[in-house]
Amino acid sequence: MALKFLGSAALFSVLPSRAHASRSTTGSRFLNMVNLHTGDRYQADYWLDGAYQQGALDKFNYVLRDHRDNLVAPIDTRVFDILHRLQLKLAKDGEFEILSGYRSPHTNAMLAARSNGVAKHSYHMKGMAVDIRMPGVKLASLRDAAKSLKAGGVGYYPASDFVHIDCGPVRYW
Repeated sequence: MALKFLGSAALFSVLPSRAHASRSTTGSRFLNMVNLHTGDRYQADYWLDGAYQQGALDKFNYVLRDHRDNLVAPIDTRVFDILHRLQLKLAKDGEFEILSGYRSPHTNAMLAARSNGVAKHSYHMKGMAVDIRMPGVKLASLRDAAKSLKAGGVGYYPASDFVHIDCGPVRYW
């Protein structure tokens, strides 16, 4: 199946108009992910000495693609920063299991038609959300750690075994 990339004009319009600079300009930020639907894995430092590493971000974007439509879109770097802060808070550097990253409008509409738990204007469609779990970490502990960051939205879905994380306004459900 051919990989499709969305047009740059459409994607960049959903990203923040300015980058958020880190207070620290030295060091690194490492993430390790597996997409449970595709089996794709990637681990890397996505940020080094004050700069996001575009090659690593591109590979993480691929892991977080819409697997139903096979579409890759840029994920907001704040999502990666939240995940990094979350693993520091948990004192874990294990693999994040990804249930959902980017979703095309088509995929989101299909999921919303099946479940009232899917927002019609989901942050997933803007590349601003991920649904995760982490082996060895209780789901409630993952939720509580994410909430303690006060960095965006945190949704708790114990029946579906995942926590939703987004870089939108701080809110919990």
